[in-house]
Amino acid sequence: MSSASFGNSIDFSTLASNVSAGSSWVVDVDESVLESLIQKSMQHPVILEITSSRAQGSAEFSKLLDELANNAAGKFLLGRIDVDAQPKLAQALKVQAVPMVVALLAGQLAPLFQGTAAKEDVSTAIDQVLQAAAANGIMGRAEPVANTNNDGNDSQPATDPRFEAADQALASGDYSKAVSEFDKLLAETPNDSAAIAGRAQAALLQRSLSFDPEAITAKAASNPNDIGCQLDAADLDIIKGDYTASFQRLLDLIAQLAAEDREEVRLRLLELFEIVGATHPEVLKARRKLSGLLF
Repeated sequence: MSSASFGNSIDFSTLASNVSAGSSWVVDVDESVLESLIQKSMQHPVILEITSSRAQGSAEFSKLLDELANNAAGKFLLGRIDVDAQPKLAQALKVQAVPMVVALLAGQLAPLFQGTAAKEDVSTAIDQVLQAAAANGIMGRAEPVANTNNDGNDSQPATDPRFEAADQALASGDYSKAVSEFDKLLAETPNDSAAIAGRAQAALLQRSLSFDPEAITAKAASNPNDIGCQLDAADLDIIKGDYTASFQRLLDLIAQLAAEDREEVRLRLLELFEIVGATHPEVLKARRKLSGLLF
């Protein structure tokens, strides 16, 4: 999927989210919810599954998508449209067969695939959506949706008031203040994974304000062992969604540096790991390489 197929709207107001045991990143979609998701797609990626209980293999496929969405923990929100319950939506979306999966990013729909698919293929397609989002500056995180109550009431986003000040700063584009707010939280709870990830993302956004992509790329190519040039280029790679290039760039730099000069690069690499996500395959691979270099 090309990132050019999406717009360039940027809204980072939901970078930090509270991850709790009862949370989910899957929501049932009706007409009003779809309108809400269109707005949310300006902040973070949305994946729509259009399905029917009558479709062969649909239940198993839905479980697969649920697993991927919840394991991603806010990198995207999964919306599920039951065409039997929402025939008007099916008609409006011109659905011809189910199951069907589409991406919703910056208010625009992009088909991913029709019919069921293997987990590896689905993961690859979703990774492409996440990379397209990052390339267009859409790096927010979806808020978890609490499980539906037994009385049948619609589930509501499980917000965390601790992040309110940081979220407001991010929404207003005051990334320096957002970093400060996350630092306050981390002073109280140093091991808060959501705050650590939020701080890393806010810091990246703050650094990116002064970026000249062409100049950064040229300087990095001309100065392969310059720490500042390579750190900027690694940030730019992350923004483009090229995680492999970003991590390998810094790993190569660490390999060339003397032991006493490695710490700044190591810490930046750990920050970038937080942005991409601890369980992402590229992060796991890069962590192993980093351990090999340091130990």
